[in-house]
Amino acid sequence: MKIWAFRFAATLLLALTISPAPARADLFVSSSFNDSVKEYNGNTGAFVTDFVPSGSGGLDRPEGLVFGPNGNLFVSSYLTSSVLEYNGTTGAFVTAFVPQQSGGLTGPVGLAFGPNGNLFVSNFVSGSFGSVLEYNGATGAFVTAFVPRLESAAILPEGLVFGPNGNLFVSSLDRRVLEYNGTTGAFVTAFVPTGSGGLLDNTGLVFGPNGNLFVSSITRQVLEYSGTTGAFVTPFVPTGSGGLAGPVGLAFGPNGNLFVSSFAESGGFPFANSVLEYNGTTGAFVTAFVSPLSGGLAGPTYLAFSPGAPVSSVPEPASLFLFGSGLVGLVGWLAWRNRSHR
Repeated sequence: MKIWAFRFAATLLLALTISPAPARADLFVSSSFNDSVKEYNGNTGAFVTDFVPSGSGGLDRPEGLVFGPNGNLFVSSYLTSSVLEYNGTTGAFVTAFVPQQSGGLTGPVGLAFGPNGNLFVSNFVSGSFGSVLEYNGATGAFVTAFVPRLESAAILPEGLVFGPNGNLFVSSLDRRVLEYNGTTGAFVTAFVPTGSGGLLDNTGLVFGPNGNLFVSSITRQVLEYSGTTGAFVTPFVPTGSGGLAGPVGLAFGPNGNLFVSSFAESGGFPFANSVLEYNGTTGAFVTAFVSPLSGGLAGPTYLAFSPGAPVSSVPEPASLFLFGSGLVGLVGWLAWRNRSHR
């Protein structure tokens, strides 16, 4: 057998057996009642650490959170009207990325990085109507009121998400989901009309693996809508399923399941102050992924998974052994074949 073939196979086998496993995608949760962001194991839901300790950098009532293109974590600080940046590995405070009230920001909630790399922030409190403000994604400098104040369709915006079509979708507390051109900010349509499917006091929203839009409703449900037409599909998570109390943030995890923050300001809900997991295809309740009050979680709002590799993609040791054994066998067969043809 040619010496290069042996070297290639040996190098490949060595790389497979000693390469480090991909990073785990952990779950990060805004804990609004104690002004922190908590980190949980992305496999088990076990509490890891106060990734952003209480009040770090002036954090006061955290709401939206998103990992940026630079890998850092950005958190909206509702009561200081700012967006704060934290090191995506250590949680150390970096800077007030959007300084207090920059561009007229008052009561920021939802955060989303757009296709152009800029940061978009829902401006919840700005007179009688809200707005969506755009900031430079590298410097945090104010760019424009992407969806201007007093525009008739932008009323009390909460969660934000850019859809598969590149447009911006805004969860508005007037029981609608509004769609805006992702380049110009021009109003397109009430994608989810008022109260469709029983929608009430909606906050979080996310597009799922099937392309449909999922929206949290204060009716203790998560409602599913067609991702192309906005037509109501089904109560994906039926009322109170698994003990759901006041859903806010939504995120699809690396395993394809839906994770929902269960927020409740009053007693009587045993699964308040937790994060619940639901089957990403059927909506069936799976488990209380983050147990109630785990790590001191209080008033969970928005969720984000860190940009790690999907847990399911990490090769099992047995798989590596079998694959390596196969390579060894292949090398041996090539050597025998080479000798038998001399």
